[in-house]
Amino acid sequence: MSVPPQYPQHQQYPPQQPYPQQPYGQQPYPHPQQPYGQPYGQPMPQPPIPPRRPQASPLRGLITAVVLLAIFGGGAWYVYDYNTNPNGGKAKKEAERTAKVDEAKKHQPQRGDCVKIEHPDNDPLPTIVDCGSPEAQYKMGETLLGADKHCGPEYAIGLRTVGRFSNSTMCFTKV
Repeated sequence: MSVPPQYPQHQQYPPQQPYPQQPYGQQPYPHPQQPYGQPYGQPMPQPPIPPRRPQASPLRGLITAVVLLAIFGGGAWYVYDYNTNPNGGKAKKEAERTAKVDEAKKHQPQRGDCVKIEHPDNDPLPTIVDCGSPEAQYKMGETLLGADKHCGPEYAIGLRTVGRFSNSTMCFTKV
């Protein structure tokens, strides 16, 4: 049997060493951390220091206090005047509200009230007046509830009111 020929082993020059093991998370070769464009070895410039604010003068604080006092004092005076003035504000709104209620009641006569009837042909509107005045035309007799009710022969005129929730007829006698 023949032996295979032996060839010389190749040697590498210089001999290679395996890479040393680095701890996890470290770079294998340290690099200096310098900002871009900054020459290595020169100190980094410091950021500019902002200028200090000058101290506020006592006059400025006094002016601010006076302005705030004027604003809040004016608001307080407005609220006080609105609630207490007998000729305006809350009293005026209350007077307007009661005038509207009185106006609505002026056209809703009750038994015994004297009325004058305006617009008798188109849309008759009974308005309550004083029974002794020359304007008084009719006196309210009774109110009949229901759409099909008619005033009796003792009444001079009957006005039918049709509403959303109730229908009625107002019966009047001549004054």
